[in-house]
Amino acid sequence: METPVFEEVGPVSDCDCPGCRHWRSVLPHAPAGRAPAHPAAHRVLVMATAATATAALGAGQAAAAPTTVHAPDRPGDPGDPVAVEPDTPQGPRAPLHGPTGRPAGPAAGTLLPAITRTEIIERARTWVTAKVPYSMTAYWSDGYRQDCSGYVSMAWNLPTNEWTGSLGAFADRITKEELQPGDILLFHNTANPQSGSHVVIFGGWTDSKHTSYTAYEQTPPHARKATTPYAYWSNSAKYLPYRYKGVTSTTTPAAGGEPATAASPEKSSTGAGAPPASHGVPGYPGRAMFRPGADNPYVTQLGGQLVKKGFGRHYTKGPGPRWGEADRRNVEAFQRAQGWRGGAADGYPGPETWRRLFS
Repeated sequence: METPVFEEVGPVSDCDCPGCRHWRSVLPHAPAGRAPAHPAAHRVLVMATAATATAALGAGQAAAAPTTVHAPDRPGDPGDPVAVEPDTPQGPRAPLHGPTGRPAGPAAGTLLPAITRTEIIERARTWVTAKVPYSMTAYWSDGYRQDCSGYVSMAWNLPTNEWTGSLGAFADRITKEELQPGDILLFHNTANPQSGSHVVIFGGWTDSKHTSYTAYEQTPPHARKATTPYAYWSNSAKYLPYRYKGVTSTTTPAAGGEPATAASPEKSSTGAGAPPASHGVPGYPGRAMFRPGADNPYVTQLGGQLVKKGFGRHYTKGPGPRWGEADRRNVEAFQRAQGWRGGAADGYPGPETWRRLFS
């Protein structure tokens, strides 16, 4: 029997994946003049040696060595070389903007932000309009994870990214007959969360017999709005209706889940300085504050509210006091989310845009 010969290949030494960085810190250094071997090569060498020994003991039965791969890694935990993805079809509960973002908000069921049904649908439509791509690990510019539960967290304006196993704590169980736009249909498979768990936003019935409805959902390849059979395409009997505990009783969206639109474009206003606040809404300072070349604190105030409402995708840095094209495009996106078109969605905030944005 021939003695097996092993050749350890030293791959490129500048691999910078998190797993490799970890192993470079703990493995012995390679001999002088040679690049340290890739951690996966060390594993293949050890496993190949064991496989060859097994083959010798088993009278010639062959055992194949696995393909060389990068050291495994988990998003948000680069120091753990053997960690794996969460065993769910969506990311786990996390702060806005991910593990390195702001601290997690209050526990489920406490200090819930109030929101109207119209606002829930408006927020849901922003991702549909932007065609936000589906991802279990990526976070959109508004801080929410780009999966089904992150989408509902965004639409409900929750302070954290939730998952299908925790969204129910923010809501009350309701019946099919009680469903209204802004409610959700939730299926959480407790036995195996990775198998079938999903959640969609109810946008309104599409037929008088209540056999289909408008669903807003985040699903591959991107967020969408679609007519859906009740309760869902698959596992229909397992979807349960829920209502967010922070929803307020105001005017609901029109039939089909569409928010009401303005009857006419906003009237012009050129007032100097902001009038007093009314019903919690800061006074509108006038159109002159939001024109090319404008530089004032109202632009910063407007930009901050756009980001808070989920309409800050065009900013490459924090909104500042100087009016720019990013401000205009974000305002336009907000106006279009109201159902406005033409001159009513020109990207320059008038009194009605201001009122809706800050209400």
